[in-house]
Amino acid sequence: MESSFVLLFMFTSLIAFMLSGAGLAFVLGAIAFISTILLWGPAALIVTVLNTFETMTSESLMAIPLYVLMASILQKSAIIDALYDAMEAWSARLNGGLAVGTIIICTILAAMTGVVGAAVAAMGILALPSMLSRGYHPPLALGAICAGGTLGILIPPSVVTIVYAITAQISIGQMFAAGIVPGLILAGSYIAYILIRTWLNPSLAPIPDDIEDLPLGEKLGKLKALILPAFVVFGVLGSIYTGIATPTEAAAVGVLGAAISALVTRRLSFEMLSGAATETLRVTAMILWITIGARAFISVFVATGGADSILGFVEGVEASRWVVLGVMVLVLIFLGLFLDEIGIILLCVPVFLPIIIALEFDPLWFGVLFMITAQMAYITPPFGYTLFYLKGVLPEGIGIGQVYRGVIPFFFIQVVVLIFFAIFPGVVTWLPEALSQVGK
Repeated sequence: MESSFVLLFMFTSLIAFMLSGAGLAFVLGAIAFISTILLWGPAALIVTVLNTFETMTSESLMAIPLYVLMASILQKSAIIDALYDAMEAWSARLNGGLAVGTIIICTILAAMTGVVGAAVAAMGILALPSMLSRGYHPPLALGAICAGGTLGILIPPSVVTIVYAITAQISIGQMFAAGIVPGLILAGSYIAYILIRTWLNPSLAPIPDDIEDLPLGEKLGKLKALILPAFVVFGVLGSIYTGIATPTEAAAVGVLGAAISALVTRRLSFEMLSGAATETLRVTAMILWITIGARAFISVFVATGGADSILGFVEGVEASRWVVLGVMVLVLIFLGLFLDEIGIILLCVPVFLPIIIALEFDPLWFGVLFMITAQMAYITPPFGYTLFYLKGVLPEGIGIGQVYRGVIPFFFIQVVVLIFFAIFPGVVTWLPEALSQVGK
């Protein structure tokens, strides 16, 4: 059977099944299975089995369940509650202070866990009622929580970054380093927007007259809530960049740090560990099943000459390489409306990366752009994941429409930051390059 027909069958089937709402992992696996039989016969399925075995025995993949377990333990260890209490004490007398503090806490949680859902759900429970009770404009409060929660995609240790690095076959440690500065710039941009907007219109985030300003000594005392997060962050990132551990080994260090933190906060128990392990099993199984399906799909796609055809087409197009990059970014943003970021990475990176290399772009730099588009997808109405995370904890009287209104300004901030990093790639690559020089 003609390979061109099989390629057409693969992509029309993929679109049709995705629109039907079927699970991505099983859609990709089924299409790859049928396409392999149509092209080469049932005996060729042994190649799919070997590819799956090779993927599942990758040492780098071990980092995923470990980082997810670390995040689950930290989420249940009351560290977030203490962080919010400290943030509230320091920011209560500042216009927009609670929203700014929410972004700061989300940044800290991103550096601790690398999982988006934890920060959004926690801030929806802790910060949202507090902001609303003080008269905050609901869209501003909701937008800050959604946008801040997505920082876990970019700031290390990010599970999404690990998947990208493994798929692109580049250093996980280098990808972690590449996400630090952009993540902090993005968080700073959110904070700047909140401060400027509430300065221009204080009614969006008023300071109640009855708010008590705590003594300095008491405020300083509350900063002890930063000790455990700093301990976990240094344990993970410090062990990587000092050369003590690989990113996979550092994940185990993070789990140990999370367990010690839970012990210190007196939340460590068999029930808590059992719940964290169950959550880890669920998330890891989802990621690995998508990985298996995507690996099988891409193997057939490459074997039929699909990747070479696309690369040849791009090289033959008489357009600026920046136009090609822009089209790829738009495709990523569009796919984010329907697919989760893991699926997008596993589907698109094997196809896009040869094009990026052929156009003489840096794969590390492109990875950061990729992560920012994933953040954009997370807050894009109507299907952004953080919108649904937050919807589950919305108080009575607050509808999803206000969440949509709240995220739009932050979406445009992400667009501006994405363009900034595209124009100035050195901002992304200087830290990885500096750390690699130190390592030598």
